[in-house]
Amino acid sequence: MRILGLDTSTLMATCALIEDDKLLGEFSLNQDMSHSERLVPIIKEVLDSLGLRPKDIDLYGVSIGPGSFTGLRIGLATIKSFAHLFDRPLVGVSTLEALAFNLPYHEIIVPMLDARRNRVYTGIYTWEEGIIKEVLGASIFEISDLIDRLKSYNRIIVNGDGASLYKNHLLTELGDIIGFAPISQNSCRASSVAELAGIKYRLGQSDDYYSLVPDYLRPSQAERELEEKKAK
Repeated sequence: MRILGLDTSTLMATCALIEDDKLLGEFSLNQDMSHSERLVPIIKEVLDSLGLRPKDIDLYGVSIGPGSFTGLRIGLATIKSFAHLFDRPLVGVSTLEALAFNLPYHEIIVPMLDARRNRVYTGIYTWEEGIIKEVLGASIFEISDLIDRLKSYNRIIVNGDGASLYKNHLLTELGDIIGFAPISQNSCRASSVAELAGIKYRLGQSDDYYSLVPDYLRPSQAERELEEKKAK
């Protein structure tokens, strides 16, 4: 089964194609450009390099958040269009679960994405018998509150742009119990999205491309401003 995965939840735009147990190709680009400008060319580059076309894909996987509001909308709209046009199944994958999936370690895994205002999107995961398990589902925390929660663990490993942003603070507060992912595993990877999509699909999960929506975890800035105006 050929699975195309996408992640546009952060500044990193990433696309990967896997087939059965092999990674055929992956393209990741962290550059100051709009996802709307670079995403389709990235997908085309991956497929063209492998001599494939969109109709050759059997399953599409896409990260659904949390993360950048605009990035998530672009990624989801793109992959839903492909799934609809070529009548292929689609599976939405949590951005945080995919980040945790980068790290097949026995420690507690805590992916973190910057949510602004000293907050992070985060979850807590671990591996049991080769399967990633959710200890705490996708949440939004003040970084100080998350640190207090993590002090109860003996050993954790963190990744994501939130972990990089608050690295010094995390080290100061958590000391020897915390480890940081290597650079290659610190960002969202479409190969993790694709592999998780395949696992979920084999377990019977498939999403409707009409109803699948991003998981923002919080209102957008425009929604917050509208609510503030209503409250006045």
